[in-house]
This record gives sequence, structure tokens and C-alpha cells, in this order.
Amino acid sequence: MPESAPELSFVIPCHNEEGNLRPLVTAIRSATEPLQRSFEIIVTDDFSTDRSWAVLQELGREDGRVRGLKFAHNCGQSAAMFAGMRAARGRYIITLDADLQNDPRDIPLLLAGLDKADCVCGTRVEARSQGDGFVRIASSRIANWIRNQLSGETISDAGCCFRAFKRECVQELKFFKGMHRFLPTLFKIDGFTVTEIPIRHNPRASGQAHYGVWNRLFASFYDLLAVRWMKKRMFRYKVAETLN
Repeated sequence: MPESAPELSFVIPCHNEEGNLRPLVTAIRSATEPLQRSFEIIVTDDFSTDRSWAVLQELGREDGRVRGLKFAHNCGQSAAMFAGMRAARGRYIITLDADLQNDPRDIPLLLAGLDKADCVCGTRVEARSQGDGFVRIASSRIANWIRNQLSGETISDAGCCFRAFKRECVQELKFFKGMHRFLPTLFKIDGFTVTEIPIRHNPRASGQAHYGVWNRLFASFYDLLAVRWMKKRMFRYKVAETLN
């Protein structure tokens, strides 16, 4: 890591979130600056058709800690998140959505959890009634139940992207479409420890949701089967000694 590298990297995938980006960056700064830890904010614009990139350019001119990546075509949330993680320079990476439903006030809680685990995942199970309607809540619970049954996991909110983890967790990570839903399981396969903590969940203030019942219940089914296969077939080895 270069000496100038920040301690924390916030990684945010974005698609048509022009109304949320400025208040999100402000909220991240307000929550993080009192911690006296250096940070950067990396936003990947997944080929937005609104003014998201123009807003990011304004934010970057105002604050050099705000960095942006703009995709040449729409690639999806997993690709946007993966690109941001690859660009991150921090010792710790915090991923979150751009829609302000993840509350930056929970950042200190996630970071505190890293004292006991390599990855800390936010769970919205207790707070979802504050920000979502019945259909979104029900579809999320069903999707999480199916994922856990097929993958042998116990993650209560796999769809929540508000996570903090050590950068070592992603050094050997391989990209595939839909991988953002399975990061905790992929980290465990590589031998890292994962825990969950309850977080806030805010109503969407601007823009439209990009993921509905279909995405939660069916679109990730093939990815889930692949992760299930990896969990059963992949293994780790440790070299005890070397010679020459």
C-alpha cells in the first residue's frame, strides 16, 4: 500500500441515482470524519441515463476523496461493485448502495465489528418495516430462506450490500455476474470469518428501485447453484515448509 493510501475505501455501485449522490457523500463524510480515519469514496456509474455522472464530476472537483468510474455500457450491480473494489486503495473496504436506504450513521458499528471478524455484514431484518413495503419484505425473506437452504448458509440478509471487510478478503476473489449477493459465502470459502450486525434501513428518498421480486426470487438461482457447487468442491491448502 502506498503511504498516501487511505485507511477506508467506500465502494458504491450507482445507476440513475442523481438525486441521492450528493446527500450520500455528505452523510458518509459526516459519519466518518469524526472517526479521524482517512478515507476515499469510489462510485461506479453503471451507465446511468440521468445526471449521475455529472453530479459525480461536481463532487470530485469539490473533494478529491471522491473518485468515480463510468462504465461504457450497463453491466449490472455486481460488475459495478467489483470494479470499485478493484480500484479501492484502503486497508478496509465498505460497500453500500447509492439509494440512501443504507444509513452511513451505521459505519462506526460495522468498523467496530472488524475487531472480531474479517467481514461484517449489515442485516435489515429488524428494520425493514421502516423502509420497505410488504411485497419487498416478503420477497426478500423468501429469497434469503431459499439461498440458505440450498447453500447451507445462515446469513439472514444476503441481499444487503452494506458490509465492511478487510481488503485481503477480495484479493483472490473471482468475478461472476450476481456475485455481490454471495460475498459472505465466498469469503468463508476462502477461510475468512463473517459476522452480522443489525443496521438501520431508510425509505428511498429519490429515484426508483432497480430490483424487485423477480430479481430476488429467480434471477440469482443459477448463481446460487454455482456457489453451492463451489462450497462443496473447493478447498484450501496451507504450505507448511518450502525448500530452495
